[in-house]
Amino acid sequence: MLENDLVLTRFLDAEGARLTDDDIAQLDVLLDLPDNALWDLIAGRAEPDDPRVCPLVDRLRSI
Repeated sequence: MLENDLVLTRFLDAEGARLTDDDIAQLDVLLDLPDNALWDLIAGRAEPDDPRVCPLVDRLRSI
C-alpha cells in the first residue's frame, strides 16, 4: 500500500540509523500485518494488539 510505503520510507530516512534491535523486532511484527491493518494502526484508526509495538506505532504516527 502506497501510504504505508510513504510513512515507512520517511520513518526510516529520519530514524533508520538510530533503530535499536528492539525497534527492528517491533518493526518486523508490524510488517507481518496485512497492509490495511498496518495502515489502520499508523492512521490511528486502530490500536496494536501487541503492547510491545506501541512505542514504535507512536513514532510512526508522528512522522
